[in-house]
Amino acid sequence: MNMRRGRLAFQGQEGGGPVLYWMHRDHRTRDNWSLLYAASLAEGRERSLVVVHCLDPDYPQANASHFRFLVDGLMELHADFKAANIPFVELLGDPPARVVQLASSLDAAALVTDFDPLRHKRRWLAQVGEAVTCPVHEVDARNIIPCFVASDKCEYMARTIRPKIHRLLPEFLEPFPALPPLRPLGADSAKKLPEWSWEQVEPGIPGLPDASRSRYFVSGEAAARSALDAFTGGGLRGYATNRNDPSLDGQSGLSPWLHFGMLSAQRAALEAAVSRAEAADKEAFLEELIVRRELADNFCLHRQDYDQTSCYPEWARKTLERHADDPRPYIYTRQQLEDGETHDPAWNAAQLEMRLTGKMHGYMRMYWGKKIVEWTPSAEEAQSVAVELNDRWSLDGRDPNGYAGIAWSIGGVHDRPWIERPVFGQIRYMNYKGLERKFGVEAFLKKIQSISGGKARNSIDKED
Repeated sequence: MNMRRGRLAFQGQEGGGPVLYWMHRDHRTRDNWSLLYAASLAEGRERSLVVVHCLDPDYPQANASHFRFLVDGLMELHADFKAANIPFVELLGDPPARVVQLASSLDAAALVTDFDPLRHKRRWLAQVGEAVTCPVHEVDARNIIPCFVASDKCEYMARTIRPKIHRLLPEFLEPFPALPPLRPLGADSAKKLPEWSWEQVEPGIPGLPDASRSRYFVSGEAAARSALDAFTGGGLRGYATNRNDPSLDGQSGLSPWLHFGMLSAQRAALEAAVSRAEAADKEAFLEELIVRRELADNFCLHRQDYDQTSCYPEWARKTLERHADDPRPYIYTRQQLEDGETHDPAWNAAQLEMRLTGKMHGYMRMYWGKKIVEWTPSAEEAQSVAVELNDRWSLDGRDPNGYAGIAWSIGGVHDRPWIERPVFGQIRYMNYKGLERKFGVEAFLKKIQSISGGKARNSIDKED
């Protein structure tokens, strides 16, 4: 494998025990560069490999439904590691503290962990790196081009990062190798592994015992791969034209599994490339899967204020400030927005879709964010509301894609100035009539009514 996928984050002295892989972003046994990197280190040092995951009950913005999805996937993961004869340790509590404790107990030769650009994950890495004595490596198993290789600065927009990514694709878009042979864990080290029972999770995560499973997305690697096979086997055809029509099932629908690391974006790219879809469909999908997703990771890594208005480009902040006192056509409370109780049936339907399924159509996410700007007292309030609702209700929330998308919708991130308008200033504008020109809004409303069982008719009735 290409060892440039990882980098040495902290120096240290190698211990006499196994290599420890701390999994926290990429929850899969297959197509996992972090696991392969850790296995390669273990093979080269003639050491065994131990994998550890730690559930954090206080994970930022996560709720019981998110934990239910993650825990179900982890239970499948545990069985997969057992079948592969790789020790898998599940912990519960503060991840940095628990991982440091395990690394010390095992006298780890090295610690390998997943790359993640979000603030709390950067803090986790720093806390662990400062506390352990062994070397710490971080590996980007999420992006095809490692984020720290693609660019060393915050890219202005897709057109500035695209050539850098395309230049590196021949080097990094490669088939996944098999795991190398691994030495069994010695008896003395095995005795140091904490005992674990999944029954510990239920009381350890608030609300988990009562959390229902998604009717639309089944957790785990196996379900993720089935969804990918269905998409590349048929759903990818017509993607270039259908993906922006919310009344159709024209998108991949893979984002929950991609977010939880149960599916590799690189596997999705490899499968799409050899599918029977038209070249235009493949190109459109790979643009979204690679360039746009990796642009979001780049943004969050270099702008740690990614969920605040301070992350907006200067031109956007200035234009929003100039129009800060413009009268809004409507003002809604957070609760009204969360409940989808606005005058706009399309917006209400998009909000309802997110609440019912855990996912909102990508095109409607743009419209959804821009209307929040128009219906709240300030850009700061709009930013806060959008992040809160997306993180709370989306299975794929709490993710760089979501933060970058909200910053694009509200604050012009990765965009350019447009014609000046009230409230928005020079931020790109979207309205209901634009939706009607783009796709069949009535068909979208009926689609959401059908999945709601007609229970939310009043919230998505067509306005006069």
